[in-house]
Amino acid sequence: MDWLQNYLRAVRFETPDFIPMEFGINPACWQHYPADALMELVDRHPFLFPEPMRDSLITRAFSVVQRRNDPYLDPWGCLWETMEDGLTGIVTRHPLADWSAFDRFVPPDPEQTDGLMPVDWVKSAAEMAANTNHGKLSFGGLRHGHTFLQLCDLRGYTNFTLDMADEEPRLWKLIGMLEEFNLALVKKQLELGAGWMGYPDDLGMQNGPMISPKNFRKYIKPSYHRIMQPALEAGCIVHMHSDGDIRLLVDDMVESGVQVVNLQDLVNGIDWIAAKFAGKVCIDLDIDRQRITVLGSPAEIDALIREEVHKLGRKEGGLTMGHGLYPGAPLENIQALMEAMERYAGAF
Repeated sequence: MDWLQNYLRAVRFETPDFIPMEFGINPACWQHYPADALMELVDRHPFLFPEPMRDSLITRAFSVVQRRNDPYLDPWGCLWETMEDGLTGIVTRHPLADWSAFDRFVPPDPEQTDGLMPVDWVKSAAEMAANTNHGKLSFGGLRHGHTFLQLCDLRGYTNFTLDMADEEPRLWKLIGMLEEFNLALVKKQLELGAGWMGYPDDLGMQNGPMISPKNFRKYIKPSYHRIMQPALEAGCIVHMHSDGDIRLLVDDMVESGVQVVNLQDLVNGIDWIAAKFAGKVCIDLDIDRQRITVLGSPAEIDALIREEVHKLGRKEGGLTMGHGLYPGAPLENIQALMEAMERYAGAF
């Protein structure tokens, strides 16, 4: 069984041979660690860096929103800036900070862009057709921050929060505009043969969500449901990533159609995740990169992965795990984490 087949069996609760483990290296890491030391770790752990995924997991290229001293104006008119090469920046200029700009505001064209980058639909069509011809799954999805974060980027977080509190009527028009754009992207990818659709949108802070459950249900959840529905009707696997503490929102996410929930481990709590999802909804666990992997010992890292596999893993599947490496963790901790992920992948 190849990596993708095993991954899909884990997601579908079809008894995988092992827990799928992914390890991504942020581009900024190549400036903070000796490159040869990182590559040595990559070469020693082919299980975590399988072909043909390896190149995408260890990319050194900076995206358009990861370039220091090079502000990027995206197709929505949001200006992105970062303080460090390789780390995704923030929006520092919001095109609709003043509602007076809304009447003349024109959304981007989904035939030309995904909202952040240009899209080559001809190339996408060829790649998905090749996957279909070889019996492989094609992965599609929206850009990171497709709805909630996009509204924050367009209006500014404080303005958007006040809009919801004030029940600003123009907000509904903006949400409708954004939803129409996202829905066009979803339908286009489904037409080309996508069998997996990702909907990444960060909703959580360190403690609690960035939006109240009441406002989430009123303003965001209905849009989520509508942009996920075509994928569900097409038989796609629906995956959603959200950083932060999302415990107050996760039931609504699942009700909207999410089948694979990618959430952070320690922020939400391993025991809580186990009680909520283990054996019921597929967990795509985002392994800690704030506490134990950065400040703990190799023994503590080993214990963390062992605990997560023990509490969340099931023979029938329903668990995948991944770690995104950013600057800060000692090299010995990186090695310990890689070894633990490999050691416990088959220990469920």
